[in-house]
Amino acid sequence: MIAIRPAAAADRDAVVAVWSACELTRPWNDPCADFQRALDHEAATILLAEDGARIAGTAMAGFDGHRGWIYYLGVLPDQRGRGVSRRLLDAACDWLRERGCPKVELMLREGNAAAGLYTHLGWERQDVRVYARWLA
Repeated sequence: MIAIRPAAAADRDAVVAVWSACELTRPWNDPCADFQRALDHEAATILLAEDGARIAGTAMAGFDGHRGWIYYLGVLPDQRGRGVSRRLLDAACDWLRERGCPKVELMLREGNAAAGLYTHLGWERQDVRVYARWLA
C-alpha cells in the first residue's frame, strides 16, 4: 500500500538516493542543498510515496505566487507501473491548490523517457523556452 507524506529532515539521504537512482541529479546541482532549501521554505515541499518503510518515489513542489512548479518527480524503477507517479502528482497539485495556485508546470529535460507518462496523465506540452542564469 502506497502512502504519501511530507518529507522530514531525516529523510534526506533516502530521498537523494531515489533522485540518484532515477537519474534526476546533475553535477551542477547539489541535491542535499536542494532538499534542505525545499524543507526550509514555506512555499515548497517534498512529498514522499512510501511502500511500507521504503521510499518508492518523490515529488518536490513549489509556489512562486504566480505558478506552481513540480521538480524531482521520480519513482524507483522497481516501483513503476503501480500508479505512484499519479499519486505523487495529484498530491503535489493538491498541496499547490491549497495555497491558491492557479496553474502548475513542470520541466522535463530533452530525451527524458517520462514524456509519455505526463501526456498519459493529462498534462499538456507547452511551447516555451526556459532560460537560466546562475545567481551565485
